[in-house]
Amino acid sequence: MSTPPSGERQPRPRNPRPARRSRPTANATASGSIKLPEGLRGYPQAPPAATAAVGPLDDLPEDRYLNRELSWLDFNARVLALAEDASQPLLERAKFLSIFASNLDEFYMVRVAGLKRRDETGLSVRSADGLSPREQLARIAMRTQELAEQHARAFLDDVRPALAKMDVQVLTWDELATEDQERLSEYFAEQVFPVLTPLAVDPAHPFPYISGLSLNLAVTVRDPQGGTPRFARVKVPDNVPRLVRTGPNRPTESATFLPLEELIAAHLDKLFAGMEIIEHHVFRVTRNADLEVEEDRDEDLLQAMERELARRRFGPPVRLEVADTMSEHMLELLLRELDVDPGDVVELPGLLDLSCLSQLYAVDRPQLKDAPFVPATHPAFGEGETPKSVFATLRDGDILVHHPYDSFSTSVQRFVEQAAADPKVLAIKQTLYRTSGDSPIVDALIDAAEAGKQVVALVELKARFDEQANIKWARALERAGVHVVYGLVGLKTHCKTALVVRQEGSTIRRYCHIGTGNYHPKTARIYEDIGLFTADPAIGADLTDLFNTLTGYARQNSYRSILVAPYGIRRGIVRRIEDEIVKAGRGEVCGIRFKVNSLVDEQVIDALYRASRAGVPVDVVVRGICALKPGVPGLSENIRVRSILGRFLEHSRIFHFVGAAEHWIGSADMMHRNLDRRIEAQVRVASPRLVAQIDAMFDSALNPATRCWVLGRDGAWSPSPKSGDEVRDHQAELLRTHGAND
Repeated sequence: MSTPPSGERQPRPRNPRPARRSRPTANATASGSIKLPEGLRGYPQAPPAATAAVGPLDDLPEDRYLNRELSWLDFNARVLALAEDASQPLLERAKFLSIFASNLDEFYMVRVAGLKRRDETGLSVRSADGLSPREQLARIAMRTQELAEQHARAFLDDVRPALAKMDVQVLTWDELATEDQERLSEYFAEQVFPVLTPLAVDPAHPFPYISGLSLNLAVTVRDPQGGTPRFARVKVPDNVPRLVRTGPNRPTESATFLPLEELIAAHLDKLFAGMEIIEHHVFRVTRNADLEVEEDRDEDLLQAMERELARRRFGPPVRLEVADTMSEHMLELLLRELDVDPGDVVELPGLLDLSCLSQLYAVDRPQLKDAPFVPATHPAFGEGETPKSVFATLRDGDILVHHPYDSFSTSVQRFVEQAAADPKVLAIKQTLYRTSGDSPIVDALIDAAEAGKQVVALVELKARFDEQANIKWARALERAGVHVVYGLVGLKTHCKTALVVRQEGSTIRRYCHIGTGNYHPKTARIYEDIGLFTADPAIGADLTDLFNTLTGYARQNSYRSILVAPYGIRRGIVRRIEDEIVKAGRGEVCGIRFKVNSLVDEQVIDALYRASRAGVPVDVVVRGICALKPGVPGLSENIRVRSILGRFLEHSRIFHFVGAAEHWIGSADMMHRNLDRRIEAQVRVASPRLVAQIDAMFDSALNPATRCWVLGRDGAWSPSPKSGDEVRDHQAELLRTHGAND
């Protein structure tokens, strides 16, 4: 999950709804050419005078954007709110604490690192809201310290005691029973001690390199016979479980854990035999992990990526986390030796790096977790008494799948596996941005290549933090005879597309899948995504052209039925927004509904502002960053923005243009990187049956009783509905309607 704006004030997700903002009044004489779905009864024909009443549409104020970095932090604050929510199962709360920590690590490794690089090189390009890199870094540091302390306290003061009452405990060494201490001392001697390497710092031993995200003990020791105190560093090994189980692993016993650094600290006398231990403190460094590959310089992108991955661990530090008990002189030593700015120090009570709480989720306590669910097979792909191939099913019409409610394995995975096994299939072409370590999709592509089919896999080597895994799969695919390509120079290939070419009698038919999520069977169980299966000849022709562009020298900039970035998505979205403005001016039915992960692109935001001024109702469901200010008089009073977070990570990107009756889905968020520096694909869903499914998704997400956060004009997110009002859970309702439950 990801992060949001600085206006977050300890949001609590289980609280209710503010009064709905009024909509333009419906025109009683509206033409009936478009039948509005249930949730669009508030999307009327706008009065023709609406545009004239709001003044010039290009007169937009300079302060019309929210800061994207602070908006991300607000998003992470909403993740933290889920961990603080007492109505959530306890181990789910621990999981959200872990997600918050992992999110913040990545934010510093990439976003903060980028701002620091700009500031240090003098590239003082201001953000859309007018802040210099240095000003943004100062605000980020302030907000991060506030959230990090809130995060630590949520575990120390709330979740940890609550788990202890349920016999799931994270203890300190001194809190352990004597028999547990004895048992763990044996474990330390046998399993941990041989792995440890204490590193002294003195004239003969320079300060050791501290790798990014490693947990370390800073130790001061002294010779009891006299001499000055000496500094030493002990790295907490990352190939040993961070939370060590203290007792026999039997479900009937209490689950008690000791942090590994506590175990090491309790046995420092074994590491520094004969020395006096004066003090020890935990610290952690975050380093710049944003790769810079000069693609036009390197002939072999795969080798270039391998070189950059080797350098990643040596990036400059961007954050230093320390225990709030650390002495001043110890902190000063670390700041000096690590060359860290004091403003980049985060002091925390209790455990550092709470991402380790994900380990607790393995504890066998079903009553402390969400009820398990099994994704349902989409009805169209049900086996029935006479099993039907995916291809025969698609010849009967398009299919829209909604993960994780619809099973990935019996839809997307089956599509690729049947294509690999079908002797009539001549070719399979697929993009792979992220996939799992034991991916059945990759296995199917290898099987297809070994069976003599033409198989093309476009592997994106620059998928952040999955680079190493993708290099591994690229090599495995190449060894099997798959044609592996890495996309276009300077552009990431982020689109989620698969094309199967099949011989059917004397004709060739193409079957397609275009989705919003990765071909990743594991994340498909926790990420909310949708995908379109179709045998539409125009879409098949478009995907053929797209793959020819990605694998060859074709330069296709226009397509029949899809929009492709970096050439066409922004232009296509803005043009459709403008079409809704025209309809508003004519007094026709109009409206815009977006569901995205992030809304940052200024051209798209400005188009939405102009639509609002023209009287077009706009609803945005955004998971993470939103730079748009809703509800500003004269600018965006017809725009509402809400965010839904929960059990599943909302990940689909859907666009509905009400007046045009167009629904689009695809891989692109409304961000510069997606629209300018990535290959993305959006496809129109035209089937009335499938359109009804999308409308139902929007209706559920926008229901006034749906639990969410609502963005205010000042950038603050407020929980909705208000306490005491009717409340419903969007994801729980979808689970119920799909029957995807144990």
